[in-house]
Amino acid sequence: QVKLVESGGGLVQPGGSLRLSCATSGFTFSNYDMSWVRQAPGKGPEWVSSISVGGRIISYADSVKGRFTISRDNAKSTLNLQMNSLKPEDTALYYCSRGDYQFTPPNFDVGSWGQGTQVTVSS
Repeated sequence: QVKLVESGGGLVQPGGSLRLSCATSGFTFSNYDMSWVRQAPGKGPEWVSSISVGGRIISYADSVKGRFTISRDNAKSTLNLQMNSLKPEDTALYYCSRGDYQFTPPNFDVGSWGQGTQVTVSS
């Protein structure tokens, strides 16, 4: 009964900002590493960022490093992604997930996935 509900996406101009949130339930959130994964039109899933259970270890894909910030609130069982200086190539459906997908490619056939939230960056 793991549930992951992403929100906060929308349409934004290049250079703009969005803050994504993921509300979770059905598992002990504080026991899991968490990741953000995205899928652009016509492409496979791409790992974006990961954060360790206590928030001490954080990693980003090279494509978003310096622009995105991942965070978590274990008391509220929520995961967040602050996205600044957005580019058209950031356009994708964004998902949160349990686990660290930095070195293991994300696979929608394995694990639990929510509905995602759409981010569109366009003039």
